[in-house]
Amino acid sequence: MAHIRFRSAVAPLRRNLFTRPATLPTVDRMVADLQPAEPMHCIRPQVLVSTARRFIDLFGAATGGDVLYAVKCNPDPAFLRALYRGGVRHFDCASPAEIRVVRQMFSDAHIHYMHPVKNRAAIAKAWNEFAVRDFSLDSQEELDKILAVTGKAPADLGLFIRLAMPKSAAAYDLSGKFGATLEQAVELLRRARPRAARLGICFHVGSQMMDPAAYEAGLAIAGRVIQAAGVAIDVVDVGGGFPVSYPDMDPPDLRLYMAAIARGVQALDLPAGTRIWCEPGRALVAGGGSVVVQVERRRGDELFINDGVYGSLSDAGVPAFRFPCRLIRRSDADLVAFSFWGPTCDSADRMKGPFLLPADIQEGDWIEIGQLGAYGATLRTEFNGFDQARLVEVVDSPLLATPGHAIAPQLPEMAA
Repeated sequence: MAHIRFRSAVAPLRRNLFTRPATLPTVDRMVADLQPAEPMHCIRPQVLVSTARRFIDLFGAATGGDVLYAVKCNPDPAFLRALYRGGVRHFDCASPAEIRVVRQMFSDAHIHYMHPVKNRAAIAKAWNEFAVRDFSLDSQEELDKILAVTGKAPADLGLFIRLAMPKSAAAYDLSGKFGATLEQAVELLRRARPRAARLGICFHVGSQMMDPAAYEAGLAIAGRVIQAAGVAIDVVDVGGGFPVSYPDMDPPDLRLYMAAIARGVQALDLPAGTRIWCEPGRALVAGGGSVVVQVERRRGDELFINDGVYGSLSDAGVPAFRFPCRLIRRSDADLVAFSFWGPTCDSADRMKGPFLLPADIQEGDWIEIGQLGAYGATLRTEFNGFDQARLVEVVDSPLLATPGHAIAPQLPEMAA
């Protein structure tokens, strides 16, 4: 499998060197064959394809709009390739590196630079080298930068005003960093309208948002801004934040989110032809990836494993996400609660869990940890030299299903 290096500071995941079979293997088969002593990341391409198709179908039925994959969630080419097979053609990028990966892989991709603060060199690279035409902003200073770099008022420029949202109950509240106030957004829309071939308004309700009504509320705020600005809007982007299941998080069915967005859009009474966008990340890729780790020591109810918060388990650290996990061998022992220690020397490399595993787990055992297609391998660092990992493709279903998401059957791999 070809590898496009994404971050030069981090060792790339080692691809499986075996000849790819007509049918993908299971996780258990790969563990038996490879006996991995380093973390092994398992991609489920069929899950990614079916999840993308399901999301696109639901959002299309609700709004007729476009789904932009948030590349920051997982920029690995294998994930991008599977999402593309699932129908994703729009990509929300936050840096020239992400833009480069997408453009190198898919010449027909629609790339949207949705980071609201960019330096001039990044804007120029996106505009001149990679034919990016859509840019997000939340200030007059950013508007000035974009216009200066792109030539004041090019015929194909898209400008998207990022709205501030109130503090939310999402797992990750995103209200503090980006976003224009209502008054600022009104002024930005008025100033941007004469310069934009496409003018849009966008917002983000927070990551892992468990309340579908948050999108309806966000659209109501957008509606007030649009009405006050009094200018024509071409696109309304409801952002990302669509949740997935974790052992202590059971989100509402995805269809309820689509229904809430449809109600919010209908209430805006937008002109015909106005496009609706969304920017899912976690919802498209979380179930499509897992990591297999090995137990290096057991100390009571604490397990020392070969991956941790400086590797692919960052969300299990301070954010204290609990992930589904299983022991990769047969055991009839009762499930008990464990915490994890990562492989580095830092005492902050701790994941309190609890993670439920058989009581007879021991040194040398392998554990599969699921829902890590999102913000897993992409957050790895080189700290203490624990940056080596392997990547394989497998046929398994996700360790944990999310209501409303498609789950791929265990079938032969789809043709690329």
